[in-house]
Amino acid sequence: MPAARNPLLDAPGMATARERVEERLRSAVETPEAAMTEMASHLITAGGKRLRPLLAVAAAASSTGAPGGPADDGTGDDAVTGGVAVELVHIGSLYHDDVIDEAETRRGAESVNARWGNLRAILAGDFLLARASELAASLGTEVAGLLAATIGRLCEGEVRELQRAYQVDRTEADYRAAIEGKTASLFATACRIGGIVADLPRDRIDALGEFGLRYGVAFQIVDDVLDVVATDAELGKPAGHDMAEGVYNLPVLRALAGPGGDELAALLGGPLTAEARASALALVRAGDGVAQAMDAADDAVESAVAALASLSASPAGEALAGAARHLLVGVADRV
Repeated sequence: MPAARNPLLDAPGMATARERVEERLRSAVETPEAAMTEMASHLITAGGKRLRPLLAVAAAASSTGAPGGPADDGTGDDAVTGGVAVELVHIGSLYHDDVIDEAETRRGAESVNARWGNLRAILAGDFLLARASELAASLGTEVAGLLAATIGRLCEGEVRELQRAYQVDRTEADYRAAIEGKTASLFATACRIGGIVADLPRDRIDALGEFGLRYGVAFQIVDDVLDVVATDAELGKPAGHDMAEGVYNLPVLRALAGPGGDELAALLGGPLTAEARASALALVRAGDGVAQAMDAADDAVESAVAALASLSASPAGEALAGAARHLLVGVADRV
């Protein structure tokens, strides 16, 4: 049975919006320096769901109607521009993450650092952040300031995670702060930008930002659950990768606090051998930590949907709510 499609992708006008996003992404990284264009476009051409720009487009139309809009619609065009700026920040952060993690692949392709080296990967990531800042500046000082602050939150979240690496006493509060900075802030910013360029009332912009933040928290928790319940083939990397890297996410933290926590803690606290990783994964999967993490993801989804209550009913608003609920599809039944 085929997996259910994300309602955001099937919303009226979204196919057109997606085409505009892809075109703008490609044009944003074109430069007279052919080598830079090739490196900067490497992950763009590798594909992606483009959730962040599509959320921006839907947010802009959340009080008016369908998210796509005609190609010459000013609001729709600004929403695409803002969403692409957020996506470029996301991709640039992946370049930097891969250098930190010494990753060899990304999205099924060779990582930029593996292909061109760490120095060029860092420069290409910086270039993407610069282009994102240019696009944001074209939309006004509020959007430019918001994106700059979001880049700062990404860096803070990354540092927080690095500082807590291999700490079995990591708190859930620290975990939440890290994922709000590294993951959820980009979703929140995409939604806020959509509201800003559509000139929505301030309370609606705030509601969209809260939706994006809660959506991003649920997105990351689900991703963390998949890291411990999915197969190596499904993930494209060894299951338990985060745990092996010393990043103890919510399912692991809940498992550490559960009945088998002492045994799990004895395995963690440092790099894992393949055998130790398998044992640690078995302990996490056997306990209640995964189910508890999914409950937390469900709470975040419901909070995201509740944040949209103040918005007028529209196809775009319904698509946003549907996109949040879709995060849980196909995962809950594996717990």
